Amino acid sequence: MAVRPLESARMTDRFHLDAVPIRLDGCGKTFPGGARALEPLDLTIRGGETIVFLGPSGCGKTTTLRIIAGLESPDPGGRVLFGDEDVTDLPIERRNVGMVFQSYALFPNMTVAENVAYGLKVRRVGRAERGRRVEEMLDLMHLGEFAGRRIDQLSGGQRQRVALARALVVRPRVLLLDEPLTALDAKLRDSLRLEIDRLLRELGITAVYVTHDQGEAMALGDRIVVMAKGRVAQVGTPREIYYQPADGFVADFIGTMNRVGGTVRDGVLRIGRGSLPWSGPDGPVELLTRPEDIALASGEADAHLDGRIAAAVFLGDRTRLVVEPADGPPLTVDTAGRSDLGRGDRVSLRVDPARLLAVP
Repeated sequence: MAVRPLESARMTDRFHLDAVPIRLDGCGKTFPGGARALEPLDLTIRGGETIVFLGPSGCGKTTTLRIIAGLESPDPGGRVLFGDEDVTDLPIERRNVGMVFQSYALFPNMTVAENVAYGLKVRRVGRAERGRRVEEMLDLMHLGEFAGRRIDQLSGGQRQRVALARALVVRPRVLLLDEPLTALDAKLRDSLRLEIDRLLRELGITAVYVTHDQGEAMALGDRIVVMAKGRVAQVGTPREIYYQPADGFVADFIGTMNRVGGTVRDGVLRIGRGSLPWSGPDGPVELLTRPEDIALASGEADAHLDGRIAAAVFLGDRTRLVVEPADGPPLTVDTAGRSDLGRGDRVSLRVDPARLLAVP
């Protein structure tokens, strides 16, 4: 399905929302029976910021979202603040948040317009005002022609837009999104991800997004909170997370990472048959580097490592090689898309020393 871009800033100016900051103070979560889902968390989300919680299943990201929403209460001592207002004890219906779920949670017995109007009806917004706001939101989402359709008559992308419209029409202080694109096919997911990003920025709303998809996190987040086993592993911009991972877990979880062994002696790092200046204690060291930071050497004198290609995968804009060096684990190397190298070829590799990372 071709995805029409959302309306321009002229339309979204009418819906520009207050940028409310969020603060979590010592918000942990222990479920009955003693299961610890979330260690105490301190985090400030800036007004108008899109922050993405990223991590594997069971890491605590959805629990954090539910605490912000008011669907879960933090352990005693934890506090949730919207601006200067302590909302810790307020239920979700009094926090004025908009939520978009993975399943969309739309009402199949209602039309598109009735689904979008539901939150306004619950808030006892008058019929005339309710109709005006629903119509404007449907226009914003390019859903006007579907106003009278049932939910089961819509595509997955259209349902996702209905869910967004329903969340935004109430003019929430905060928008919360729990893996909203998971059910869509890859091409549609990529298109809608771009549209969500543009919409959030034009509306100026504070948004909290939960996903296990690294691509979504990198594309949407002003900052990313990487979580593991109920703890925050790192908070940073997408570039910081990618190029300056705080530890081995973050490095391995975000993108593809190579491990390169070497030995440091007298300020010199030796990798394979190459060497380069290196500050650090003498002895064996394991370093990390990305596939794009290992290049095919122009000659043997320029190379650090030699190896044989075990696999070559053409990806359009690049060819991804898996190279088995004479010593050490296989290395993943990205080369220009028109590379004609193939399995069994021998290659020499040069590692960009500026991109080598030593992490805990």
